[in-house]
Amino acid sequence: MATFGLSAVLMTSALAFSIVKYAGVIYLIVLGIRALFEKNDDLHLPAAQPVDPRRAFRQAIWAEMLNPKTALFFLAFLPQFVHPGHGSAVAQFATLGLIFVVMSAAYTSLLALAAGQISPWIRRHRRIGQWQGRVVGTIYIALGIRLAFQAR
Repeated sequence: MATFGLSAVLMTSALAFSIVKYAGVIYLIVLGIRALFEKNDDLHLPAAQPVDPRRAFRQAIWAEMLNPKTALFFLAFLPQFVHPGHGSAVAQFATLGLIFVVMSAAYTSLLALAAGQISPWIRRHRRIGQWQGRVVGTIYIALGIRLAFQAR
């Protein structure tokens, strides 16, 4: 959606930009408060069911295409790197989007490999669950506050 001009609305309308920005602030702070007050005395690691790689890939594609957070990220982040003097804005958006997808796939693959390696340690130290919500909640709230005071 960012590639085809919706980001232009946010770039040209201070009101639209502010609405999206403060909606993001509220969303992050609410997520943070929920995480802080969530009762996690013990980390629960459910058993994972094997999934066919093709099915997993299709599910991931649909999840990202239908995820409003992904669209908001592209709408907020990519326009600052598009310069009309450097050629077609659509081509620049598409190129940046493709670069993001490749980097995200590599990053997510590394996270999956790392998670597999530390899983035995986490299973031995189940009380990590007590701190998980506190750490995540604090990070979300801090990001929300930072976004609230960030200039356009």
